[in-house]
Amino acid sequence: MADVEGLRDRTRRAVRAELAGRALDLFAERGFDETTVGDIARAAGMSKRSFFRYFPTKEDVVFGEIEVMGEQVAHEIATRPPQEQPWECLHTVLRGWEARINAQVDAMRLIESTPALRTRLLQKRDEARTRIVIALADRGMPPLEADLAAAAAGAALDAVAREWLRTGGTVDRLTLVDTAFTMLRPAFLT
Repeated sequence: MADVEGLRDRTRRAVRAELAGRALDLFAERGFDETTVGDIARAAGMSKRSFFRYFPTKEDVVFGEIEVMGEQVAHEIATRPPQEQPWECLHTVLRGWEARINAQVDAMRLIESTPALRTRLLQKRDEARTRIVIALADRGMPPLEADLAAAAAGAALDAVAREWLRTGGTVDRLTLVDTAFTMLRPAFLT
């Protein structure tokens, strides 16, 4: 039964990824507001009803990877060595995610240029941060410190993205991540 569930999960993730890719292509070509769920479903060779089995709204198709990322980051934090310090744990896990975050550049540009999506991004980030805070607290970190560390890590990644865009993508993002995490190391963790 576990193999069947694994196959179902992999198939579902593959279909979601295909829908997200087709949607982003259409959004880039036509614009977010001008693209309908029907357009996305037709491009993927499915009905609108089938689309809604994978995403509750058109906005959610943009956030599929971001939503999964929060769950997976929390899982990776939970599986890190227990003796690892929380800030180093966050740094290591998020550094490992940098390539995947970087791959979302088209989605992030779309989000930044669409007010409704920017609002939704804040909601998705809060949901991801809540998962991360819980994972840090489960490692023994007091809730306030876990919340502060997760917020600082989020601020570090936001600053990295802005700096990378300011430089026209000429600076190595991993170096920026390392620099930001070094600069923002919370005083309560020293």
